[in-house]
Amino acid sequence: MASAGARLTRLYISCPGVILLRSLSNAGMDDMGVSTSRSCIERLQFENVALKQLPLDPSTEPGVRQVRGACFSRVQPTPLKNPKFVSVSGPALALLGLDADEVLKDPLGPEYLSGSKVLPGSEPAAHCYCGHQFGQFAGQLGDGAACYLGEVKAPVDQNPELLHENPTGRWEIQVKGAGLTPYSRQADGRKVLRSSIREFLCSEAVFGLGVPTTRAGSVVTSDSRVMRDIFYNGNARMERCSVVLRIAPSFIRFGSFEIFKRADEFTGRQGPSYGRDDIRTQLLDYVIVNFYPEIHQNHSDRIERNTAFFREVTLRTARLVAQWQCVGFCHGVLNTDNMSILGLTLDYGPFGFMDRFDPDFICNASDSSGRYTYQAQPAICRWNLARLAEALQPDLPPDRAEQVLDEYLPLYNSFYLSNMRKKLGLLRKEEPEDEMLITELLQTMHNTGADFTNTFRSLSQISCPTQEEGEDESEVIKQAAEMLLQQCASLEELKAANKPSMDPRELAMLLSMAQSNPALFQMISDRKTVARQLERLSRLKELMDTTVEQLRAKQTEDWSCWIKKYRQRLANECESGVDVKDLQKERVCVMNNNNPHVVLRNYIAQNAIEAAENGDFSEVQRVLKVLEKPFSVQEGLEQPGLVARGGAAAPEERDETGEGVEARVLVPYDSKPPIWANEICVS
Repeated sequence: MASAGARLTRLYISCPGVILLRSLSNAGMDDMGVSTSRSCIERLQFENVALKQLPLDPSTEPGVRQVRGACFSRVQPTPLKNPKFVSVSGPALALLGLDADEVLKDPLGPEYLSGSKVLPGSEPAAHCYCGHQFGQFAGQLGDGAACYLGEVKAPVDQNPELLHENPTGRWEIQVKGAGLTPYSRQADGRKVLRSSIREFLCSEAVFGLGVPTTRAGSVVTSDSRVMRDIFYNGNARMERCSVVLRIAPSFIRFGSFEIFKRADEFTGRQGPSYGRDDIRTQLLDYVIVNFYPEIHQNHSDRIERNTAFFREVTLRTARLVAQWQCVGFCHGVLNTDNMSILGLTLDYGPFGFMDRFDPDFICNASDSSGRYTYQAQPAICRWNLARLAEALQPDLPPDRAEQVLDEYLPLYNSFYLSNMRKKLGLLRKEEPEDEMLITELLQTMHNTGADFTNTFRSLSQISCPTQEEGEDESEVIKQAAEMLLQQCASLEELKAANKPSMDPRELAMLLSMAQSNPALFQMISDRKTVARQLERLSRLKELMDTTVEQLRAKQTEDWSCWIKKYRQRLANECESGVDVKDLQKERVCVMNNNNPHVVLRNYIAQNAIEAAENGDFSEVQRVLKVLEKPFSVQEGLEQPGLVARGGAAAPEERDETGEGVEARVLVPYDSKPPIWANEICVS
């Protein structure tokens, strides 16, 4: 048989037509046998269009390097040692036509979905992009830990709505944490269990909230380990290497177009493909033709087409950030390289869902300047759009880009107000004073330290005024205020929240410098940061002179005042002939479908992470199940499992280092965060 095989091989080389005929005659039987022996993962059909239509780096040289004249570099994922599933998302895997139970039963599943074993048809590659990081152009960045595996054809029975959002009919899959690429810089291309669990859970949580996002199909951990210094304080420890399977129509981002940037006037850095206008045009054509086909078909003039494309990206970005603001989501690292060209939430790092409402909420401990605060997100997204417009020149003329950018703020305000009206149950009318009512609500929440998610969820319990006999308006307002006071911060919590993060001596030095040497002051700080610290200091001094009773009385007064205005506005909804009971029922339904019952608070993620780090993945799976239906009350699922590390039921538990863990109180997922959650630091 060996010699026959050799003869067949030689025959193929000398006379390929003969072998082709043989291949065709036996194709049906051969394919049937292969198909039945392959797992569902191995049967995924790839059509890797990005690598066919965009330039590939010709070099296969290992190690970090500048990649010029290319959008992708071929890479080989680094296998993990003993990979195993932590959790999978059934709805996300279904996008690929995969069944979660089959995937979990597949002995090679963890290897395939971590990149440890290359899937048939997959072509691993890393994407080259640049970015403005914290306002400064950083030059070449790229996929330092992520690896494109390819584009999987959507199943034929995929929901038409999904195909409308993804007109290519293909889903790009990535593995994040799969090892070194040419873009890894000083890093090792690995991700650890805690960051992988956070990205996995938040990707699916944001999708559950109805916000556009990339998806996460699975998270795999392993016995491979890397050294990490979590708080950058010299206390490094070994952590498990883990990988997230990410899914999206495309992971092209604003920064993908910045690889062509000329030398930056501030940093001196330039894009690795500066001067390659032909590739920029090629990339632009690829994105529009594949992901914005209607725009491509409707515009024969290239300038008009490109302007329409930029207008649609602007609209999607405005809508996205409005949705973030309405669920209290803070991205944390809104650099241009983390902004999706498709208007998706992209790259989950030090994100955070706001607990106590604070417009200056910073979820990223590394953001010392407060550039990416909650209230700054809309303006930052416009700034990033302006950088994208610059990167698209001359394919997008500056005057046309400016016209589109002028549309951003009205678009954002329109989306935001529309969403907020639904959250307040204002369904029948759009009145000019609605904007002020929303502003005053947020100001009241800020003054009283109210929980963002739970306060909005509670508003549906405030009913429309009725003409029924015996309704005592003052009593209704009193009861509503008492309900909302349960979501407000205590005096000690407000003191802690308003403590300046800057040392008083440093603050005094900066204030003196701002007067004596403004130029030096501008180099090391900024007026906005100092003003924020002074505001906190003033608020803290006020709180130090306040008693618990005085605070409670002030909070009651603030809420009673706002509730009265809210009830007056609700009365305007009840036009003559409107059945108030039907309207109230409709209000509650709409409000409860726009105000989540549960979001992925940091303490919820932390419980799941700590349990997983001790080998128990059930809490990750439990949290995922709850987050799939964040607007629903799910009895029996909303109490954390007692296996969580440090939980009250396991006070003697020890972590991987053998050190004891302080017992902590576990609270339901829909609760305000426990005191220990204040110690969680994410960067």
